Amino acid sequence: MQLVDLKFKPGIDKQDTAYSAGDQRKYVDSDFVRFHYGKPERWGGWVNLPNPNVTVVGAVRDTHSWIGLDGTRYLALGSDRKLYIFSEGKVYDITPLRRTASLTNPFATSSGSSTVTVTDAGHLAEVGAFVTFDNGSATNVVDGIDFNAEFEILTVPSSNTYTINAGTNASGTTAAGGGSTDAKYQINPGPTSSTYGYGWGTETWGASTWDEPRSSSNVVVEGRNWSLDNFGEDLIATVLNGGTFIWDTSGGLAARATALSNAPTASRFSIVSTDTRHLLIFGTETTIGDTATQDDLLFRFSDREDATDYTPVATNEAGSLRITDGSRIVGAVKSTGQILVWTDTSLHGIQFVGTPFTFGLRQLGANAGLIAQHAAIEVNGVAYWMSDNAFYLFDGVVKKMPCSVQDYVFDDLSYTNKNDIAVGLNTAFNEIIWYYPSANATQIDRAVAYNYLEGTWYTINLARTTWLGAYVYEKPIATEYSSSATANATSILGLTAGASSIFEHESGNNQADGTAITAFLETGSVEIADGDQLMSVNKLVPDFDNLANTMTAQLTLEQYPQSAANVQTSGTITSTTEKISVRGRGRAVKIRYTTNTVDDTPWRLGSQKLEMRADGRR
Repeated sequence: MQLVDLKFKPGIDKQDTAYSAGDQRKYVDSDFVRFHYGKPERWGGWVNLPNPNVTVVGAVRDTHSWIGLDGTRYLALGSDRKLYIFSEGKVYDITPLRRTASLTNPFATSSGSSTVTVTDAGHLAEVGAFVTFDNGSATNVVDGIDFNAEFEILTVPSSNTYTINAGTNASGTTAAGGGSTDAKYQINPGPTSSTYGYGWGTETWGASTWDEPRSSSNVVVEGRNWSLDNFGEDLIATVLNGGTFIWDTSGGLAARATALSNAPTASRFSIVSTDTRHLLIFGTETTIGDTATQDDLLFRFSDREDATDYTPVATNEAGSLRITDGSRIVGAVKSTGQILVWTDTSLHGIQFVGTPFTFGLRQLGANAGLIAQHAAIEVNGVAYWMSDNAFYLFDGVVKKMPCSVQDYVFDDLSYTNKNDIAVGLNTAFNEIIWYYPSANATQIDRAVAYNYLEGTWYTINLARTTWLGAYVYEKPIATEYSSSATANATSILGLTAGASSIFEHESGNNQADGTAITAFLETGSVEIADGDQLMSVNKLVPDFDNLANTMTAQLTLEQYPQSAANVQTSGTITSTTEKISVRGRGRAVKIRYTTNTVDDTPWRLGSQKLEMRADGRR
């Protein structure tokens, strides 16, 4: 027998069958295995940031990091319910306020119950919103409950009342108590993820009877999203289909973000022009301050160096433009010499042209829209994005990217939740990673990665709602949402479940709770000649770098592509293993490597050799 070097190509191919991929020496499946310098290697681990584990309220949908003028590092996190700043190891709630009211005796308690009814005429609060009561008089403690705290609003029985959970059962019953107090209402939350909208007008014409609410729908209500950027050292935050806010670092970490003066009150997202410091606000109002005039294809830009001036006059550079191809502006990224902006069907370039027009708009591509607000990224002058049915790049020309896992991704994608898709960059491994929800998921549960220098693809089962590259922080930062977890970075009373963890990736070798990462890599089916001969496999000679613990190698000897009578044999590999004896016969053989060990290191696979020869039936 002779040792045969299998020479598998980098990347995962899910477009072909295992037999077809084996003929071309390709890998067909993996999890937590990336390809770097042409070779497979196990993913690095991640740890909680900050450590110990601190979780924040809601599903984080955008993150942004920057450095203040004094050298302080900031990380902004926008969730469906809150806006946060993480700085120097601590998390601060900077969620903007939408209303402040002075109330008198607003609390109604019931003996033995922690549920309290609050009366505030015209409060406009929604379920899941947050209110803080403070500056209360001496009578603000009612039936043993101290109301000088922050509460989550649990129900809204009427336009004048809502209920909270005080966290403590009342010792008596009071119809109206508490004396004088101030109520500070944070902006109302949005949907945790995209869902179908039900009721009137949610189906096609003639789908049912007139004037009846629908029980099915083709209308998707977009989940709450944010766009975060910095204007100088200050944070600009625009909430999807809502207002634009500013957080001034000079106010300190205890200060909240506030509404940006004179800015539109209903927009899709915003971005700051790097070269000229204009604030561009997309999908915004034709009449500023009138939310009913929101136009999903209109964008406005402020005067240069002034994010509060949107009125175009002869002496400034403010103005607006409208895109005509598509039904809505979806997302934008900064690129070399221009801002790239996508609608649901097309790509456009915005360039600074100076007075009197300020910005020029040019269409760069059609039929290559963006699938989600955070599904595009720019790397070294090239933009990459995920569309509704393919991946594209723009390097001066729009190009559809060949993708060896395309059907796997798009045939099992939740188009209801597609608006939640997020892309991130891992520069240490030249990777662009799109996190997306599979067809039966309501939250992100998978990812697809592309190595932009080597042109290879792989998939991974990992749930991350955001991924921020190693820009300000030394390592990538990502967030993961759990619908059953309750945030611990808060003292909110009556807080319901739904929280996000913050992780620092490529740090350590295992998950934050100390459990092992199960990683595997599977080859296609290798034959002798054209599969017209049986072969005898005698041994596997492994070649690994940085393999600190044990690995399992499972070899499957197959008779035919669809045969159920396959023979499986396995062996254990360590850093000192010279060979694994196999002794199997079949028309084809495939190999699956698996590690599942705590404190495993990011091993790297080298050359794979099998000792095999042609054999007969006996």
